Amino acid sequence: MKQEIQFCTASDGTRIAFAKAGRGPPVVRVGSWFTHIEVDWESAVWGHWFSALARGRMLVRYDPRGSGLSDRGAEDLSLDAWVSDLEAVVDAAGLQTFSMIGLCQGGAVGIAYAARHPERIKRLVIYDSYLQGAYAQGVDADLTRQADALARMIEVGWGQPESAFRELFANLLMPEAGRRELRWIGDLESLSATAPDACRLWSAINSFDVRAEATRVTVPTLVFHVRGDTMVPFEAGRRLASFITGARFVPLEGRNHILMEGEKAWSTFRSELDAFLAEDEPVDAAGNEGLPDLTVREHAVLDNLARGLTNTQIASLLSISEKTVRNHVSNIFTKLGVDHRAQAVVLGRKAGLGRE
Repeated sequence: MKQEIQFCTASDGTRIAFAKAGRGPPVVRVGSWFTHIEVDWESAVWGHWFSALARGRMLVRYDPRGSGLSDRGAEDLSLDAWVSDLEAVVDAAGLQTFSMIGLCQGGAVGIAYAARHPERIKRLVIYDSYLQGAYAQGVDADLTRQADALARMIEVGWGQPESAFRELFANLLMPEAGRRELRWIGDLESLSATAPDACRLWSAINSFDVRAEATRVTVPTLVFHVRGDTMVPFEAGRRLASFITGARFVPLEGRNHILMEGEKAWSTFRSELDAFLAEDEPVDAAGNEGLPDLTVREHAVLDNLARGLTNTQIASLLSISEKTVRNHVSNIFTKLGVDHRAQAVVLGRKAGLGRE
């Protein structure tokens, strides 16, 4: 699978590099620190991630300001600036509505975007992320000291081929990885950012605080966290999930911050992710039974409409709110070109729905 790299401009004039690959419902991987969209596309560390996300979908990802192919040396590295990068990318990519996955600090940026633009997000996936960085107000002093220690090491060792930091950082990210993966992580340092930019980015992402934004997220949300992650403590992910109304939390057994393809946790992650995103993705033609463009969830709602169930009954059966059911019914009417519930029921029954 090939990717297409393009550029857009954020609100402050910073140029942001983004890439598109695959075809289908769009999913945006929110930019995070330590990336290079050209180099990591088929890497030993990220290749299986991007292949999985782009299978049956259009994957959009980008390098945030200060890293990869995007402009280096950007002055503003605030959370608002990171959100503006995401806003510029999705607009340049021509996306109206989309699902989104945020890893680590990308999760915090994704939460902020979802709180500000709920009408554009179908589904939100958060992986090994946090509500507050180590420099945010109220964070445990031990975490702040650890971040300070790593900041000093970044300053003197980032991108140096023989530095002790290179090995330490790689092992913090993926303690169970092989030599090939660890070597690739070390090589990516100098390619992803200069040492001064890496220091400034580290300080910026550890200043993020999205506690207020998390309480305003209303879109369906799935939160993953690796239990033994040493970069972002497991408790941070559990706490994050508790701030988002209705979020489902899935613990993953392992130690790697970035899951490898052969891990059991990777299979769990894949199956949970695909099932979650599929609820707002069109079903295959063979399963659509003459009802084009309906998502899996809309298909289920119409099936229950055809059985004669009320919105209240459907909400209880599918474990969603009545408001969500009403929204799905409205979308079904639009897609089927009908004005009334009875008309939708007739079309559903003609397509074979509504049977016990």
